Amino acid sequence: MPVTISYISVKKRPGHVSQGLLTVGGRTHVCALGRGGIKALKREGDGATPLGRMRLAGAWFRPDHVQFRIARLGLARITATSGWCDAPDDRRYNRPVDLPYPASHETMKRADGLYDLVIVLDFNLMPRRRGGGSAIFMHLARPGLTPTEGCVALPAHVLMRMLPGLSGRTVLTFGY
Repeated sequence: MPVTISYISVKKRPGHVSQGLLTVGGRTHVCALGRGGIKALKREGDGATPLGRMRLAGAWFRPDHVQFRIARLGLARITATSGWCDAPDDRRYNRPVDLPYPASHETMKRADGLYDLVIVLDFNLMPRRRGGGSAIFMHLARPGLTPTEGCVALPAHVLMRMLPGLSGRTVLTFGY
């Protein structure tokens, strides 16, 4: 069984507002952050990655694109009807939804592959603040580590290497 990862640290990368340095198990990796950098006061649509400490609340994956043997996190399969509500006034705000859904939402099954593996961070889940930010994930990065909308994104080989050691007890902190 792989070593359990208890702590992950993400700090901003000097000179790069939308990139960070993620440290886990003594290794440091460059990662993509929100286009707005890391902010203490996260708001829906600001493009910022939230400052703070959070746990991993589970994972979503596309079984047609990602295969792995071991995972300690609760796993949900991404299907054509998987979505995540990002409409602050909706009762399902910052929750998974079944598509089609009438309010604004993200489609989890994406053509660009960014959500082929998604770790849900417990930011603004319990309790939920309307407009406080939604769909804060750790997911796969675009080539060149271009900015996210507020998530942390990693190259596939880094996230896949970490996955077996991640659990609901893993703590991720975002700092300056």
